[in-house]
Amino acid sequence: MTIARKQQIDLTITPYYHCVSRCVRRSFLCGKDPVTNQSYEHRRHWIEQRIHQLAHIYCIDICSYSVMSNHYHLVVHINKEKAEKLTDLEVVERWSAEHKIDPLITQFKHGLPMDKHALRACMKVVELWRERLSSLSWMMKELNMSIALMANREDKCTGHFWEGRFRSHALLDETALLAAMAYVDLNPVRAGIEVTPEQSKYTSIKLRVTSLKEQVQTPTALCPFKTSQKGELTHAIPYNLRDYLELVNWIAKYQTKTDSVTLDSNLPDIFSRLDAQVMDFLNTSTQLEQKGYLWIGSQEKLSNAKRSMNKKRLLGLAV
Repeated sequence: MTIARKQQIDLTITPYYHCVSRCVRRSFLCGKDPVTNQSYEHRRHWIEQRIHQLAHIYCIDICSYSVMSNHYHLVVHINKEKAEKLTDLEVVERWSAEHKIDPLITQFKHGLPMDKHALRACMKVVELWRERLSSLSWMMKELNMSIALMANREDKCTGHFWEGRFRSHALLDETALLAAMAYVDLNPVRAGIEVTPEQSKYTSIKLRVTSLKEQVQTPTALCPFKTSQKGELTHAIPYNLRDYLELVNWIAKYQTKTDSVTLDSNLPDIFSRLDAQVMDFLNTSTQLEQKGYLWIGSQEKLSNAKRSMNKKRLLGLAV
């Protein structure tokens, strides 16, 4: 039975989520259709650019992403605190970047005189937009809708392009977050499309590696990793970027059995700081979607989530 989205996304339990959206039609979102032999590779650029655009508008941090032939993955941090700290004018500026706004809101935006009834009406709309700016459902809807319109226009057809709902997994702790990010970044390698993570086109890990080569610590569209620098952002992925890159590279080699990498050979240092067994972590970072789990984390976090949602059973994966 389908579980309501508001039960799957609960910020009192966790702000981190893994999302997947898949095409419903036979024709591919991206890549090359083996039946028609037509290439849709350019559509991968569409969706990557759209992810970047929405990351600058919504208060939802993109931790990792990958764009595949008929689906894409996101790992996000819903930054409710950031949305609440936006000024009213900042909310209007962000929302109007993508949407047409009422003349009354335009009047407010330009600081023109307004009576108290008009101002009260404006504030009601602004607070609604503030809520939407930290809504994962709204961001995913706008991402999918824009791509569907472009693809339908190109295909000269109408109808659904995406499955009705995107799938989401609640990531209940830092270990689950790291496993999900590695799972997403390694999608092209696991599918045999690319040989190494840093060569994987249209992925967050390639973007991060490219930025490092250009001496940019964090691409503007992505959530930063923690650093030892003073004044770092309060909302950051709770690991060091270079440790994460080392971990992903090790998992990629273990998956493909290259360079004679075994379970105990040259384990990355980051494993010593993870509250998980190596094999459990590997299973999660390589098989995240296989059994339909909706909540992922330590056994303690799963038990806490079950109590918080007042459920007798929870479809969760312990890591």
